Amino acid sequence: MRYSDVYKSWQDDPEAFWMKQAEAIDWVKAPSKALHADNAPLYEWYKDAQVNACYNAVDRHVEQGRGDQTAIIYDSPITGRKSKTSFAELQTQTASLAGALRDKGIVAGDRVIIYMPMISEALVAMLACARIGAVHSVVFGGFAAHELAVRIEDATPKAILAASCGLEPNRVVAYKPLIDDAISQSKHKPDFTIIFQREECDADLTDGRDYDWNDVQAGVTPADCVPVSGDHPTYVLYTSGTTGAPKGVVRPTAGHLVALNWTMKSIYNVDQGDVFWAASDVGWVVGHSYICYGPLIAGCTTVVFEGKPIGTPDAGTFWRVIQEHNVRSFFTAPTALRAIKREDPKGEEIKKYDISNLRALYLAGERADPDTIEWAQKIMGVPVYDHWWQTETGYTIAGNPAGIEALPVKIGSPTVAMPGYDVQILDEAGHQMKAGELGAIAIKLPLPPGTLPTLWNAEDRFVKSYLTTFPGYYETGDAGMIDEDGYLYIMARTDDVINVAGHRLSTGGMEEVLAGHPDVAECAVIGVTDQLKGQLPLGFVCTNKGTSKTDEEIKAECIKLVRDQIGPVAAFKLVAVVDRLPKTRSGKILRATMVKIADSEAFKMPATIDDPEVLDEIKEALKPLGYAKG
Repeated sequence: MRYSDVYKSWQDDPEAFWMKQAEAIDWVKAPSKALHADNAPLYEWYKDAQVNACYNAVDRHVEQGRGDQTAIIYDSPITGRKSKTSFAELQTQTASLAGALRDKGIVAGDRVIIYMPMISEALVAMLACARIGAVHSVVFGGFAAHELAVRIEDATPKAILAASCGLEPNRVVAYKPLIDDAISQSKHKPDFTIIFQREECDADLTDGRDYDWNDVQAGVTPADCVPVSGDHPTYVLYTSGTTGAPKGVVRPTAGHLVALNWTMKSIYNVDQGDVFWAASDVGWVVGHSYICYGPLIAGCTTVVFEGKPIGTPDAGTFWRVIQEHNVRSFFTAPTALRAIKREDPKGEEIKKYDISNLRALYLAGERADPDTIEWAQKIMGVPVYDHWWQTETGYTIAGNPAGIEALPVKIGSPTVAMPGYDVQILDEAGHQMKAGELGAIAIKLPLPPGTLPTLWNAEDRFVKSYLTTFPGYYETGDAGMIDEDGYLYIMARTDDVINVAGHRLSTGGMEEVLAGHPDVAECAVIGVTDQLKGQLPLGFVCTNKGTSKTDEEIKAECIKLVRDQIGPVAAFKLVAVVDRLPKTRSGKILRATMVKIADSEAFKMPATIDDPEVLDEIKEALKPLGYAKG
């Protein structure tokens, strides 16, 4: 079958398309129809169904005779520990923890915060909540106490499931003091916490409130799967809002199951029993969709990796995991590959491993610059598929449907819209733009199953944030264009389209040019205020290890490259060479914060920042250019 036929079958009859995909899920009560539009523009899917997410991810595989198949591979180069958990063992573990939660008063609809590192128990915690219909909200392990407190206050959880610590390459991050601090800051107080004690750090437990992970499960009756309605939230995941207050993205159970199951074969081209690895974290949406739920629903083996792309122990760790665990499809962020490329630009490390079992590399989480894609293709010898989606959607908006038909790759494009998504490029007035023109990327309503139906306890904010700018459309917040062949190009966040003397220019386009310089490992372009032209582009570049050129030579070459490839209209003349860029823990570059620093504006320290000291380095690099005077 061809992609165009599949997409057309959805366009012609969305209801029939999504009812057909629903047949792959085991229902307690099958849905009578797919779309419920009586409350438009707030749409819901499979609302009248009864289903359980944990049953579909775990129990059904055991009942189908595949209990001995490995469900989870845990690999921690930080501790040197590895383990495998079969579907039968996972069923036992989730039923036991769910039983403990039930016995402590957790019922369907109650919220449970999960604050855990990359260990198998994090998935057990998520699935145990889903098993009894509790709504989990995973907070990235090691997140600051204040940010955890904000989420406790918003989600009002009855319980917190946590580990005693998380591990970084050179340090142990104790979680319990952060949890205690967060609870003390929050007006809402959880009834209890359950702590998984790791041997690297033993947490002090408060009598009557804190319970040991193993002790609390002793002697409990395992919990059965509790059916929930199709619109019941599996989880709430907080994503940073532009106002600073986090937005609780709601994930409805039935649509989530149907959509993720469809993507595992159609996009990632894996079958039951194949090993799928998403090198992300359970604290982010990729961890929810493609470390926990997606692979397990599809009967695949998932990899839980506690390590970094470099330094645990070297730039070859990804290749070792792919070889050792027979990974078929691999998903990571471009920033991880750029870190490897910077450390090992010639790809010497990969020569030590046999990754011939790998079919493809998938990139998402930020724009994948052509230079990184070309480098990965060259050293890995597999197709590299960029794809684009958001925390809000939970899975691919635009990608290359390799399991249906591998389309020709156009480097710089995440390829084409997936069934369920009618992606359009609009001008500021909401009119469709011509092929090749830059505009706001919007998706015609309704969004497909599994995408957010609302924000947690914030319906008005949901409507205002996503549905108001372009009535009848979901506003993605990204800017880009669609070419004559229907290929989508994500050029920048809408905020990152800058206006230079009346010309709308994409900072992403300039970043592509800079990334093509042989000595540039990573880069970012922001728009800074200029009295004459309104805004000017300013580039930050990190250089590859071992370059023989001076910073001044590299700056001059970068300026010439942009002038040659984009033209004088870009007025590109400001470049700073820096050792590193400020990023979130998930690898996104904090461009908006860099703009505020450059323009000497006050800014709130981003909660997700990986290392706050980088901001001081950025400030110092800007001063010689006449910026960051405040």
